[in-house]
Amino acid sequence: MKKLLAYPFSIVYYCCFGSVLVLFHGLQWITFYGFGYKAHKFSVDLLNYFILRCLNLLGTRITFTLDEKLPTHRPILFVVNHQSTYDIPPIIWYLRKFHPKFISKKELGKGIPSVSFNLRHGGSVLIDRKKPKLALKQIEAFGKRLHQKKHSAVIFPEGTRSKNGTPKKFQKSGLLSLFKTLPDALVVPISVRNSWKFGAYRYFPMPLGVQLEHRVHRPLEIDHKNPVEFIEKLEQKIHQEVLKNQPN
Repeated sequence: MKKLLAYPFSIVYYCCFGSVLVLFHGLQWITFYGFGYKAHKFSVDLLNYFILRCLNLLGTRITFTLDEKLPTHRPILFVVNHQSTYDIPPIIWYLRKFHPKFISKKELGKGIPSVSFNLRHGGSVLIDRKKPKLALKQIEAFGKRLHQKKHSAVIFPEGTRSKNGTPKKFQKSGLLSLFKTLPDALVVPISVRNSWKFGAYRYFPMPLGVQLEHRVHRPLEIDHKNPVEFIEKLEQKIHQEVLKNQPN
């Protein structure tokens, strides 16, 4: 019954969601070419605010919990588990004062209103997964740029999305590269829960009443002497929170 009820709500959701993407694609173009970075970023922040409001139409409840106040005077490397595209809007909106930039696959840089424009022009980096050596060079340049601007990076070390909520093993190469190019950055783990449920029916219908949770853990200094062990500790911390209270 709940799945059947989800169909009309999903139609309303996608109409609103699509309208928001199209509207803000135009606004991004105007702000980027007409007014510069700050105006463009403001339009992107608003875009993601309205995406969250669209999710509310489905009865989605969104919680974004910070364990500790984060400093704004130094770059931050947000390390996040990956469950769906809906991991991202809360991060952009709730962490907007930290200027979060993303490492994304190059395929997302084309064809998606608003999203592709922001990935190409908003300071993120688009990599080709089939060319790992080139991708590492791009990530290195990305880190140096963020270091200069004091912006923050968001990285999903699992590489691909978890389709059932079970976390995947971290890939370490991207993080190790960012540790070198952002040596003074704080590392902040983020655990995302229940985002995978949006894809339970292959995104149509969209499920009703999802409790989308983001927990932002305490910031950590990079352990440059033992970076691999440090990544493993990050992985453990994130995964423990993701799996909390889940049935075996």
